This record gives sequence, C-alpha cells and structure tokens, in this order.
Amino acid sequence: MNEKETNKIRRIAVVGGGIGGLTFAIAMRHHGIDVDIYEQAEELREVGAAVALSANATRFYYNHWGLGEAFDEAAFEISSLIYRDGKTGHEIGRHAGGQAYRDLFGGPYLGIHRAELQRILSTKVGMERIHLNKRLVNIDDTGEQAVLHFKDGSKAEADIVIGADGVRSTVRNLMLGYEDYIYAGYTAFRGIVPIDKLPNMPDPTAIQFWMGESGHCLHYPIGGDRKGDINFFLVERTPTTWPLKQSTAPTDDGDQLRLFKDWHPALVEMIASNTLKTVNQRWGMVYRMTLGRWSKGRVTLLGDAAHSLVPHHGRSRMPWSLLTALPLRVPRRLQKPLNVTSDCVVVGRARLCMRR
Repeated sequence: MNEKETNKIRRIAVVGGGIGGLTFAIAMRHHGIDVDIYEQAEELREVGAAVALSANATRFYYNHWGLGEAFDEAAFEISSLIYRDGKTGHEIGRHAGGQAYRDLFGGPYLGIHRAELQRILSTKVGMERIHLNKRLVNIDDTGEQAVLHFKDGSKAEADIVIGADGVRSTVRNLMLGYEDYIYAGYTAFRGIVPIDKLPNMPDPTAIQFWMGESGHCLHYPIGGDRKGDINFFLVERTPTTWPLKQSTAPTDDGDQLRLFKDWHPALVEMIASNTLKTVNQRWGMVYRMTLGRWSKGRVTLLGDAAHSLVPHHGRSRMPWSLLTALPLRVPRRLQKPLNVTSDCVVVGRARLCMRR
C-alpha cells in the first residue's frame, strides 16, 4: 500500500468492542475516517473488574477528547504509587500521585471500573457505529476491499481491518493460521472490596504493589457508584500447567488465601472480604508470542491481539490504539515492527511523537 492509497482510506472495520477498539475508533474520527466496530457479544461488557489509567491515556482523554468531566464522575484519582513487602508491609518505594503527578505527566492517574470506562468510550463512539452479536468467522482480502464474514451470515466491507479482539484473537488466528497463546505459568484472582471493610489498610487511596515469594498483589481504588472501593488483582505462581481452553476455572472456598494466609493482616483482610461474584474463579494468565510483523494485506492487529502482556505488566491501553494508526499514514517501506518509548514510536527510520 503506497502513500496515495493510504490517503484513500475511508472505512475501517474494528473487530472487538473492548477498550482498545473503542479508543481507536475515537482516534480515527479525529482524522476524518469512519470506523465500524463489530463485537461478538450481544451486549458490550468488559472481562475483569477494573483498570488503572496512567497519564499515557488520561492526558488524551482529558486534554484532546473532552472526556474529563465523564472521568471525573466515574473514576478515582490515585493519591500515590506504593511498593510494599507482602508480609511485613514495609514500604519499599513511593511515587506521588494527585496534583504532583498531573503537573509532571500532564494527566491524572485514575482507577476506574472497566464497565464505566467502556460506557464512556462507547458513548463517545456512538452506538450506531457499534454492531453487536457479530462473531467473525473469516476475512476475504483477495478483492478490492477486505470482506468480513460473520457467523450470522452477514458481511461487511472495509479498506482496513483492525483485530482488537483480545489475547484469544480470531483475527490473529486467521492471519497466522493457528493459535499461539501461551500459558504464562501463573494464575490470578480478582476482587472488589468496599472501603469500609478495610479498617487496617494503610494508604487506601493509593495504588499499591505487595510483593513476596511466589506471588504478589496489586490494588487501587475505583470510582463511580463504588467510589473509593478497592479493586485487587492477586497473582500466584501456580499451577505449573493450564490444560483448559477457557480463561477461568472454578476453585474452592479459601483457595485465594492458600499462599497468602501469613501475609500482612491488611492484605489478608482485603482478600477475605471480596464481594465479586467471581470470587471463586481462578484466571489463567496467557500471552502471545512476539511477531516480527503484525500486519498482512489490509489486516492488522491492535492491543492484546498483537502483543499481549499479562494484565499486571500492561501500560495504559490507549496509546497503543493511536500508535497502531500511525503506520496507516507512513510509507509501506517504513511499516516495520514498532519501537516505542513513553511518548514516541519509531517506525523504520521515522520517529513519530504524541504531543502532551
């Protein structure tokens, strides 16, 4: 695809209505390009509980896309970032949040429930652009446009197809011809706990990492209807293998505390007070092999479909949505794997930076 052809791009189909796909659609609207999102679920819903958004994302949401008011209502601004010894609670390191963080990085550090984040983004995109109950079965890229085929028998045409359908991506499988996700060797429990159930938690308004042998815990406050409640992500290096095709498996009561029962009392208190319906679900952590190139013809990948990381190794999701769009506007000879720094992307010999 040459530069003249890229200027003719007017229709993009995104497979997957999650955070990455929705954010990408908003970004493309600012370039005058229409995006239609095709989501296999019957309704928009996010897997998991919550997400922390650093300034990599929030400075665009606030400063460029006019979403600050919506996030102020739905999110919780994190006071600081703290690392602790899991058993003693000893503070290992601390970084400022709040206004000091805003001044340094150009946007707030927020905790937000995934459903709230998806609601804000889908409202900005517009439901008329989001097509539900569209399970992709094939992509035909042999004609003048890419044609998407769905399980219900319908079709859609596009100049470019973006696979934003997660770590178990159908678009990626169709591109490669096989599944290549790999179990990372550890599992996780998720939870949300009302703040009034945690009288012993130090610094409850901070995002905190508790570290120890064979496991760790990440937690932070979220906003919206659960203002100040704590979302946690509890990771343990077990079991050795994950024989299941699905992402989750049921566990017995008490499994969450099996490796953490002798950790700091505040952490044990939090784990034991989990209110999520999925309290007894264990999540197998998987990732994708690194590709030398994640585009083929008119099809390319975004987010976890392209370069999935286990959740607690992730960065803010939104910049990847923007950076995925950048190769659409540079020559094909430069469309090599991306080399990303905090605000810049190197595509071949071109260095492209996002303004704060």
